[in-house]
Amino acid sequence: MDGAASFFGSFCHNIPAICDSALLRVLLVIVSLLCADVEALQVIGESVTVEQGGTAILSCYVTGTNDDLTQITWQRKTREKPHNDNFLTILPREGVQFVNGGDDRFKYIGNFNNNNGTLQLSSVALKDEGSYTCIFTFFPSGNQKTEITLNLLVPPFTNIKDNLPTLGTEEVLFATCTAAGSKPPAEVRWLTGALGEKVRTTTNSTQYDNDTTTTVSSLFGVPTREINGHQVQCVISGGSLSTDRSLSFTIQIYFSPTEVNISVISEDSFECVTEAKPNANFIWSRSGQSLLESAVKVDGAKLQLLSLTSDLNGLYQCEASNTYGSKRGQLYVHVASGSCSAAWALLGVLIFLSIVGAAVWYFYKHEDQRHRFALFWQRVPTNESAGDSAAQQEQHQTEQSP
Repeated sequence: MDGAASFFGSFCHNIPAICDSALLRVLLVIVSLLCADVEALQVIGESVTVEQGGTAILSCYVTGTNDDLTQITWQRKTREKPHNDNFLTILPREGVQFVNGGDDRFKYIGNFNNNNGTLQLSSVALKDEGSYTCIFTFFPSGNQKTEITLNLLVPPFTNIKDNLPTLGTEEVLFATCTAAGSKPPAEVRWLTGALGEKVRTTTNSTQYDNDTTTTVSSLFGVPTREINGHQVQCVISGGSLSTDRSLSFTIQIYFSPTEVNISVISEDSFECVTEAKPNANFIWSRSGQSLLESAVKVDGAKLQLLSLTSDLNGLYQCEASNTYGSKRGQLYVHVASGSCSAAWALLGVLIFLSIVGAAVWYFYKHEDQRHRFALFWQRVPTNESAGDSAAQQEQHQTEQSP
């Protein structure tokens, strides 16, 4: 109103005769009232941020006017449609009408009689991001509009990829942790715990034309047995994530089978033992001929002889293998022919001969002690007379003289 008064004050200063007329004073009052009404009218719209796949409320309404609303028009300028164009109108009788094809994801949730043109957009996609303009057409004041910005958050697709490192002494890539297609970019980092300086990490990001970003963090180290089996974590944070996302990973060092040993489970059962990553597969074979299914049973690493007969005699091989290599172990089987009683008889003879041999060795070893004992016994005095004893001693000495 102050602007209108100022305008007419200037006008009247230039043409004072006209300002004296009553008609002009009435015109001044009308224009002043119109200017006051326009200044009070407000079109209110709120920009919105929503996660991809969610629902966006495009709020838009008018306050401060008593003019008649004749139409509400919506325009958009998005990634999919870069040129600003009308896509929806709302009329008092006809209701909602789409322009250039419909989109069932849009729903009018406002109230025409209350000057409310709010729309609801479901299943929001990246193509929908952009600016939306709602235009209210009033009589007699004309068009009133505001612009609403729709921002999209895109959560990343996350995963850890094992690079399948093999045992060695040079640094290699253990694994990669990826946060793909996020908007805004996500942060990716590793928690390695006690490994400390035994591992190192690198991080790279790639931004695409649709403003999404893929971030890849790599974990490196020397593939030793000591580092095998350690658990680490990849943590993805920021961007569209309200909370951190943690992915656990166990470092696996892969290697071919080590030395193959064959252990004895029982007198007729054997097992092939080795260390490998991934676990080895086992194949039993018999040198020079095939395994007799009726005489042996194979269960993975185990071999069982079903009957202890000489037909099973021979050289058996156990092959342990995985994708990184293979190794073999050998077992020679010999089953003696004859009955068990003959074997026990042979064992008895061997024991008897051992006892006899031990006795002969003992008496031979102690022959000198037996001679000394005999001499001592002969020198013991008896109850006979001294004369007889002297004669006997003289006779004994004579016999011992050469």
